Amino acid sequence: MDVVALVFLVLLALGAVMWFASARVVKQIERGVVFRLGRAQKSVRQPGLTALVPFVDRMTKVNVQVITLPVPAQDGITRDNVTVKVDAVVYFRVTDPWRAAVVVEDYRFAILQVAQTSLRSIIGKSEMDDLLSNREKLNEGLEIMMDSPAAGWGVDIDRVEIKDVALPESMKRSMSRQAEAERERRSRVITADGELQASEKLASAARTMSATPAALQLRLLQTMVEVAAEKNSTLVLPFPVEMLRFFEAAASGEASLPHAAADEPELPAGPPEPRSEPLLRANGSGPARSRVEPREADAS
Repeated sequence: MDVVALVFLVLLALGAVMWFASARVVKQIERGVVFRLGRAQKSVRQPGLTALVPFVDRMTKVNVQVITLPVPAQDGITRDNVTVKVDAVVYFRVTDPWRAAVVVEDYRFAILQVAQTSLRSIIGKSEMDDLLSNREKLNEGLEIMMDSPAAGWGVDIDRVEIKDVALPESMKRSMSRQAEAERERRSRVITADGELQASEKLASAARTMSATPAALQLRLLQTMVEVAAEKNSTLVLPFPVEMLRFFEAAASGEASLPHAAADEPELPAGPPEPRSEPLLRANGSGPARSRVEPREADAS
């Protein structure tokens, strides 16, 4: 009886060891590819607890998450003969774990090499302006170029994006000068357009003011008020032509006054006024005296 119990315990322990040796846990983000005596099994183990044949089966786990793979910067010459350095990033995921584990040795390294060669190829086919401003189209081209070989490895290219484009310093300076010249050209065009519109408005205002002379005087007074608002300014006011005409008319009116006074009666002539002589000083220091000539006798 003791021998039977001992054998039972030994078998139970051996079964437990075999179970622990064959049991495997596949995570939700993984898929298991089983190699039995070197041959890959077509059935892929799904997430959860799975059992293998001890000492016979070997399982390789493949990650099915979206993988972010940075592509190192690649030197290249664009179609317009500009040397640039471009780096990118690739997003991909494994859609067929069996192919990813059997067909290709290391699918990550394979995707990286394809990304580098495709990036160099797209640089040579593009111009510098496309690399700087039309990246969406280049990203689509990169994805198409990488998707063809990756499909045979059980990998799906989600998206490819160009991260940065490094230009030579001489090219940066040239582009800076070009942008500055373009901004200067726009500034001059806008200034000239403003001057043209201002001249048209001034010409229209001049025509309106010429029809009403008083408007010119009102505008002059308004200008004086605007200038006088500044305390530290000196106002030099031109003499209006209308005021000169007024003074001229007034002067001509004074010239006609004697004719108007001709009708008035003439007053009788009185005795002549005494004529004063120059003041004399006695001895150069006395008080000044005036000498009055005696009146001449009347001729009658």
